[in-house]
Amino acid sequence: MGDNEIKITVKFCGRPIPITLSPDSTVLRLKNLLLPLTNVLPRGQKLIFKETLGVAGVTNGVKLMLIGTQGVHQGDGPILKEAQSPITSRKTDRVRDMKMVPVGKTSSERWKATGVIAMAEHNLKAIPDEVWDCSPFIRVLDIRTNSIQCVPDQIDGLTGLKKLLLDANDLSNDSISWVQLAKLKHLTVLSISRNCLNSLPGILGHLTALQHLDVSNNKLTTLPTEIGLLSKLEVLKANNNRISFLPESIGNCTSLIEIDLSSNLLSELPVTLENLHYLKALHLDNNALKSLPTTLFSKCVQLSTLELHNTEITMDALRQLEGWDDFDKRRRAKHQKQLDFRVMGSTEFDEEVDEEEDPSFLETPGVD
Repeated sequence: MGDNEIKITVKFCGRPIPITLSPDSTVLRLKNLLLPLTNVLPRGQKLIFKETLGVAGVTNGVKLMLIGTQGVHQGDGPILKEAQSPITSRKTDRVRDMKMVPVGKTSSERWKATGVIAMAEHNLKAIPDEVWDCSPFIRVLDIRTNSIQCVPDQIDGLTGLKKLLLDANDLSNDSISWVQLAKLKHLTVLSISRNCLNSLPGILGHLTALQHLDVSNNKLTTLPTEIGLLSKLEVLKANNNRISFLPESIGNCTSLIEIDLSSNLLSELPVTLENLHYLKALHLDNNALKSLPTTLFSKCVQLSTLELHNTEITMDALRQLEGWDDFDKRRRAKHQKQLDFRVMGSTEFDEEVDEEEDPSFLETPGVD
């Protein structure tokens, strides 16, 4: 540690967090350092000192108390102790209570006839061998909410596979045979949410037919540069991770219609988002964002849903961006369409919301 550095301990939810910084660091700098360590956004962190740490008299060895405002946090909430598996205890209990469902001859025959294997919540510890026996016939493999710990090399035998659903298992980076999985040239849907992934391999870019990718509720810190090779990708769900950086190559995914990056650690977005001319929905709640790319509204001319709850971006800042007026018209038109649909589907209602007279609607950036 340098002579001019301060070493402090921040106590949060009963656990000490050691931090080293310079005396001229601001409290905001300290809060930004605490963000990835606590999952609490800077705006939700309550600390004592308002000046620079040196001026405030903070010296080596001092202890600070951090209080996190409820609701202003990332992912599944504040990190209280050791990070828990994204697999919820409710899912674990449900799987524990279920019995292993055997695979019989009738099942195999049905799989071959329909091309669909539906074995969600079957208390599986591994993908049954019978699956590989039906490889040429399978179009959909649904093995969500089990305790599967491995996707083996045999996965490349499912040459006609279009949908692979692996959500809520015990999968980690090394337990998936990515090289073999990347050979599935007809795969259009890949869903691996609620597992234990902390990175995605570049070879993911070989899945050029992919249209829907769900990697939400994992421990990802970034997305691979090769994601830009997925030119047919329409829906990207990467919410509830720990992503602090988004590669510029995301701008090459020109078919994207919806992106969900809510509840991550993003502080900025790449300018290349302006290339996504078909983008209609962008979910960015619960991030450390302070601004948007200046041409987002003017270039993404189909964007009508923008969610920015619990970010540092203000409504005034949004109104200054080029193309705001046109975006606002699309946003209001969509909202009115939703209201009309609700009215048509109900027999009685009190009164419709007038957006012009409702300040909460205008002042909340995240409202559709």
